[in-house]
Amino acid sequence: MNHLPHLILDLALILGVAAITTLLFKWLKQPLVLGYILAGFVVSPYFRWFPTVYEVDNIKVWAEIGVIFLLFSLGLEFSFRKLLKVGGSASITAVVEVVAMSVIGYCTGIAMGWSHIDSLFLGGILSISSTTIIIRAFDELGYKSRQFASLVFGVLIVEDLVAIILMVLLATLSVSQQFSGSEMIYSILKLAFFLVIWFVMGIFFIPTLLRKAKNILTNELLLVLSVTLCFGMVVLANQVGFSPALGAFVMGSILAETTKAERIEHLVMPLKDLFGAIFFVSVGMLINPVVLQEYAVPILLLCGVTIIGKILSSGLGALLSGQSFQTSIQAGFSLAQIGEFSFIIATLGTTLNVTSEFLYPIAVSISAVTTLTTPYLIKISGGAAKILENSLPSAMLERMRLYNLSVNKARTSSSWKRFLQQQLLIGGLQVTIIVSIILASARLLQPALISWRSEFWINYALAGLTFLSIAPFLWAFAIKVPVYKEYNSETVNPRLIKMIHSIKLIIACLLIGLLVFTFFHYYGGLLVVLTGLILLFIFSQKIQLLYNRIEKRFINNLNQRETTSYHGGQKELAPWNARIYPIKIEKYYKFLGQPLHLLAWREKIGINLVLIKRETYTIVTPNKNDCIFPGDEIFVIGTEIQVQKLQVVFRNNEIETSEIRTEIEPFRLQLTNGHPFIGKSIRATGLMENTNTLVVGLERTEERLLNPSSDFILMENDLLLLVGNRKKVDIWTKEEKPI
Repeated sequence: MNHLPHLILDLALILGVAAITTLLFKWLKQPLVLGYILAGFVVSPYFRWFPTVYEVDNIKVWAEIGVIFLLFSLGLEFSFRKLLKVGGSASITAVVEVVAMSVIGYCTGIAMGWSHIDSLFLGGILSISSTTIIIRAFDELGYKSRQFASLVFGVLIVEDLVAIILMVLLATLSVSQQFSGSEMIYSILKLAFFLVIWFVMGIFFIPTLLRKAKNILTNELLLVLSVTLCFGMVVLANQVGFSPALGAFVMGSILAETTKAERIEHLVMPLKDLFGAIFFVSVGMLINPVVLQEYAVPILLLCGVTIIGKILSSGLGALLSGQSFQTSIQAGFSLAQIGEFSFIIATLGTTLNVTSEFLYPIAVSISAVTTLTTPYLIKISGGAAKILENSLPSAMLERMRLYNLSVNKARTSSSWKRFLQQQLLIGGLQVTIIVSIILASARLLQPALISWRSEFWINYALAGLTFLSIAPFLWAFAIKVPVYKEYNSETVNPRLIKMIHSIKLIIACLLIGLLVFTFFHYYGGLLVVLTGLILLFIFSQKIQLLYNRIEKRFINNLNQRETTSYHGGQKELAPWNARIYPIKIEKYYKFLGQPLHLLAWREKIGINLVLIKRETYTIVTPNKNDCIFPGDEIFVIGTEIQVQKLQVVFRNNEIETSEIRTEIEPFRLQLTNGHPFIGKSIRATGLMENTNTLVVGLERTEERLLNPSSDFILMENDLLLLVGNRKKVDIWTKEEKPI
């Protein structure tokens, strides 16, 4: 335990200095990341006028944990469903930008006389923009609702995934020290294979686990479980040859598909902030002023390359994707910086000991400069776009307009294209699962079992067991006749369907061959396969039912978060991030027995009391004269921050957050044309008096309001978030005319 005092002293030193510098940067309205980096430089050996940390190696370990939590939190915000929704424009823009900046960075490094590895990592560092810095700048400037902002957010989502792939490729190149096309293709296929398997298995099991354990999932247990899953995936990713950060990102993206995503994100946030701060401080500790002075000219050159290169590459990508000239230029100006992912890529090079010492502080310097320029570039982007547009020849602008129209027209996919996409997606998942089961059986089970039994019988037993395991997926892939809801002989050529079925049968035969030759060097294995095929046809109906159950669970788990958000099953109110919290009044408080209008919780804290449950009866949507008494169980609706404020009022240490099952539920109501509520205040709708229903949220175009006042006037196309009895509201709006 001799190292413990030094470790505590180091943490106290770096966190104390970080707190002071971040307060300073907060006051200066600058990104906090720069404050952490400055704090790291202050406590580093290069700054001799201040105490220095004793054990740098321990700080590096904590910084690696910080990278894990940063990527885990990034995965929680990522979600594969978001990736599917960003559209082709964001994907094309992101890919063009990353490829162009990687090439520009590599060529610039080579031109300056750097090594190939340093130049490759420089290209990776310059290619990824900063999500944190851009979101903060949009918030401060009020640009989040602009058209180009939605494109930028989509690009950032795609860049997160591309950055993960880029890290794997850079690690592969660093180990081999040379470019090998076959090795690169193998690495990409290996990454894709494991990503699909992890995603499918995670979606199949983890949401089910959380759903089964929902009644015992306190905040503490959910936090421990989430961190356990995160580190488990980190270990698994490391075992198969990937970076630990990839495992953390994958587990975060899997949990992002569950209904507990917002809650997990809130619970993990303090850990991310703490360890993330240590990581950014460790970044600052590597800044050597001598190196910065020596490489001042390359730093300035690379800052210019980053800003100009990103504006041009992002703008070109957006134009190629069919965006307008104005939107493309503004998106390019917004993405002209590097940030946290660039630090992680630079850290990867340092960890692998393949990059030079000067590359890390150069990356930090470029990030600092481009971070400071980002808000100003976003501000002038609109004016710059207009100036550039006015300076271009009218013929060129007309060609751009026609190209934009042709691209948008081409995006309208025909029925046969959607049919092919569906077959490729589902078939690809099924084949991947079959191959993974065969490989797991051959590489994990066979070596473990062969040590205590004859190899002959072990191979036969494993081959038979493996065939039975893949039978449901093999049947679904090659034999099952899909139901084509929107495809018929007029929209999809029947010959195309027959051709796809023929290709599937050929692939199925190849998969069976893979199974045979994995366990046998002779044709005796065909006996196992023939026996399996006979059983497959005999028990076809049961196998069909088994596959249908597997498919149903996977689809339900995949859509669980979206389904419960829209139908109130989870009692969470996304996107306001409000929840219904039950609170048991087990102690005596000074406010007990007082009318609710005197407590003024809604006015003071912003929460609503929606139900009071007593032993003999229940008060739904209590009025202002109702009171709370000892033994009551009350249900309040609000954000977690608001409930924490209420917790201070209660002077209680914990609020139970388990889900509830009552006659009230959160649901949505869209005020379409002709709805009787349009033009009335919330009070005038009569919802409270006639249906005991509260209006707790409202969305109008891009604006969202939680707990609007009773005098708020409703308009057409407003989306109301209500808490009450859905059936009563439906009856009231259909059969009655509110006064």
